[in-house]
Amino acid sequence: MSLDRALAPDPYDLLPQVPSFTVTSADVTDGQPLDELYAHTSVGGKNLSPQLSWSGFPDETRGFVVTCFDPDAPTGSGFWHWVLVNLPVSVTALDRGVDPLPEGAFCVRNDYGERNYGGAAPPPGDRPHRYVFAVHAIDVDRLDVTPDVTPAYVGFNLAFHTLARATLRPTFQVRG
Repeated sequence: MSLDRALAPDPYDLLPQVPSFTVTSADVTDGQPLDELYAHTSVGGKNLSPQLSWSGFPDETRGFVVTCFDPDAPTGSGFWHWVLVNLPVSVTALDRGVDPLPEGAFCVRNDYGERNYGGAAPPPGDRPHRYVFAVHAIDVDRLDVTPDVTPAYVGFNLAFHTLARATLRPTFQVRG
């Protein structure tokens, strides 16, 4: 069963442009399918966050926020898989399945209702979904948010504090 929907716009194409920097991963490749390690347990995955490293961000960067968003989810508003806020500027890499989080960092509730990484799980038979992993270099040590805010509220705050952004866009599909 295909949902036959047009490809959703890339969420960052709709926001004011900011400079880019480099994000790499030993686990995921831009434009290529995610391994099942990074998929949700509901589709047979291991629900591990991928390894990420970043460099080349602006000198005035004071902290980072890492997010993962599926713009292709059949919800009308996409699906937030991961919103990791208040990473110190000294943290420029995350291990696969990062646990514990660096001191001071926390996750807000994703669209699974959990405060952690939630892996890919598109509807069976739907076309490949894009998973936009973004590292946001911010101009403050920490966003003024709590673990109880929504991903949209974090995004609103990022609109005013993002100096630069780096992205990877792997895909994932569950055969029907």
